[in-house]
Amino acid sequence: MKSTVRFLVASLFSMIVLHSVAQTGDVRGFVYDKATSQPVGYINVFLKGTSYGTQTNVDGYFTISKAPKGNYTLMVAGIGFDSVTMPVTVTNGGIITKKIFVNASSNELGPVTISAEQTAKKTEVRASVITITPKEIKQIPTIGSDPDIAQYLQVVPGVVSTGDQGGQLYIRGGSPDENRVMLDGMTIYNPFHSIGLFSVFETDIIKEANVYAGGFGAKYGDAISSVIDISTRDGNKKRLSGEFSTSTFTSKLLLEGPLKKATDENDGTTSFIITAKTSYLQESSKLFYSHLDTTPLPFDFTDLYGKISFNSPSGSRFNIFGFHFSDNVDYPSVATLKWNSTGFGSNFVLVPASSSVLIDGNFGYSVYNVGLTQQSLSPLSSSINEFNIGLNFTYFISKDELKYGLEVNGGQTSLDFFNTINREITENNNTTEVAAFLSYKKIVKDLVIEPSIRGTYYSDLSESAFEPRLGAKYNVTDKFRLKLAAGYYSQNLLSTSDQESVVNLFNGLIFGSQDLPSTFNGQPVTSLLQKARHAIFGFEADLPHHMSLNVEGYFKSFDQLEDLNTNKLYPDDGEHSTVPDSLKKDFIVETGKAHGVDFLLKYDYHRLYVWVAYSLAYVTRFNGNETYSPIFDRRNNLNLVAAYTFGKGLNWEINARWNYGSGFPFTLTQGFYELLPFTNGIYTNYTTANGQLGIKYADPNTGRLSDYHRLDVSLKRNFVLSRNSTLDVVASVINVYDRDNIFYVNRITGQRVYQLPLLPSVGANLTF
Repeated sequence: MKSTVRFLVASLFSMIVLHSVAQTGDVRGFVYDKATSQPVGYINVFLKGTSYGTQTNVDGYFTISKAPKGNYTLMVAGIGFDSVTMPVTVTNGGIITKKIFVNASSNELGPVTISAEQTAKKTEVRASVITITPKEIKQIPTIGSDPDIAQYLQVVPGVVSTGDQGGQLYIRGGSPDENRVMLDGMTIYNPFHSIGLFSVFETDIIKEANVYAGGFGAKYGDAISSVIDISTRDGNKKRLSGEFSTSTFTSKLLLEGPLKKATDENDGTTSFIITAKTSYLQESSKLFYSHLDTTPLPFDFTDLYGKISFNSPSGSRFNIFGFHFSDNVDYPSVATLKWNSTGFGSNFVLVPASSSVLIDGNFGYSVYNVGLTQQSLSPLSSSINEFNIGLNFTYFISKDELKYGLEVNGGQTSLDFFNTINREITENNNTTEVAAFLSYKKIVKDLVIEPSIRGTYYSDLSESAFEPRLGAKYNVTDKFRLKLAAGYYSQNLLSTSDQESVVNLFNGLIFGSQDLPSTFNGQPVTSLLQKARHAIFGFEADLPHHMSLNVEGYFKSFDQLEDLNTNKLYPDDGEHSTVPDSLKKDFIVETGKAHGVDFLLKYDYHRLYVWVAYSLAYVTRFNGNETYSPIFDRRNNLNLVAAYTFGKGLNWEINARWNYGSGFPFTLTQGFYELLPFTNGIYTNYTTANGQLGIKYADPNTGRLSDYHRLDVSLKRNFVLSRNSTLDVVASVINVYDRDNIFYVNRITGQRVYQLPLLPSVGANLTF
């Protein structure tokens, strides 16, 4: 391993040196929208009359490297914007930096969608990746007055939602703790509210969200299934503006504006953006949804986010931000769940004047707490305190790209949990993780290949992980492309959900436990990490009539998983040294497999948008004794989405989504018995002691819930009030045909609790 690392480091510095002495020059810079000063991503930038060109990234940055010396015309062109040209002179070893402003096109013939998914098809691997923009989020039915990325993620191929309540997403066989969700470089440990319609992220401040369903490159670590990477935009640099919305579900306020305006196009700026969102479903449901069979909707949440952005004349920038998210669920006579997440952080992009490297980094600190109280049961709690630091370097070498970086994460977790027989499980863990990665994207004619490697040292476990990964794409024709991805993955975080429960409200998280069995399936357990391998192969095709098709098959081998030991009966001490590990360890070891195929057909032209996503998936777990299906093993999942704009001024829009999912597995109840806890050990008088109600379970998850399906529809009318002010009035209906989708069945009473019934809502959204 050491020799391999030395080789990679030597190769890295060799490429940097060769690039620095080359007898060519670089042209780089940023492209901004002149009206808003926001970066323009994925627009073409090239030297006119040559083959030298590129596209801007999500931050509007571009680099044309290794161009021969000479005089050129630099041109910026893209659908929806007027072209811009300017003269440039390239010298040997010279670096030209440009700050370019473009105007929205006055000759646009109709609505045009520009997305990373479309413009990067030929030059980016993008296997198992869906890129989401605010415009696309707004294509699905708007619940209340605002669209939300939580609703959009549920229609992404490979993503399974547990329904309207619970707020959990499972991505290609991975449980929530195996999916890393990031906001501006920070990990967010509970990104979805307990009512599954809303996330903690405000749609109108999202710049871009990338959903990596598997096979992601070495830039991302500490996740063995998927990554959701969300970046936010800067505040308005031109004027004070904002947005206010209210509905029968929620209210929201957004304010943004300049703290320092630019005196000219070459000046720097400072801007801010703040958002606040709150729900009042417990109160509003009493008034608006009196038809509910039981109690008012038991959900309340509040989300706060703020950001200040400093932008230099050269394009370098520095951001500081903070957030507070909270959630409260109160099922009377059943359970009360509360969680909150608070944090602050910063990130930056540095463009050195004398070097072709692009440097970016981030720092963050967050605290997450969750607690559950249940009727007649002991309370559960979990907390995380974490910091993270990252630093990345990117070199653009002709059409190739070299990237390497360092990442340091550290923190503390605590857990206080009681299993089904009321045996307490307590964990307090500390960790520091140091990681480095290296990746190189090479384009050779129609082939794009991107090998990468990541190494991580987990100090609390005294263990290292070495993770090679590979992505590749072959452009068979301009309209048809093959792609693949594979790699090794590890993580130190694990969940403490009770997989025997019909529904999981509590999802505690801790850094890796060392309280594991010494053997698994007859073999010694030599690692304390969760580990997986991914393999993805698929194709994408640009079809006639503005349609596109993406098909991907995948296989994930979860080589080591760690799960809560719900069968723990004894403490792990010297007195019980002869007791099997399966009865005294806090956690057990499992393995798993997930495989399937995802289909995505899209049509997006003029006034009509159609999205058809279907997933066929198989997920299994092996606990050393038996193979079973986890609670999120949904065999079939279908999402149909349509959006249509109409009216004389194209000021009406109707959106619809229909979702079908086959039934989830659950563990059947075989019977009941009196459970004597023996709280006084051998001195317990079992003849007079009062026992608890014990439940005899069948084999894990051999039952299946009924199929799930639901239709949502929304209708929006836009009113232009002034040059900078518009009003959107929205009416929506959840579960149009009032389907009784099962949420859970009370094991003791047999009471059936359903997901959301037919719920109409109205709302208004004012921008100014």
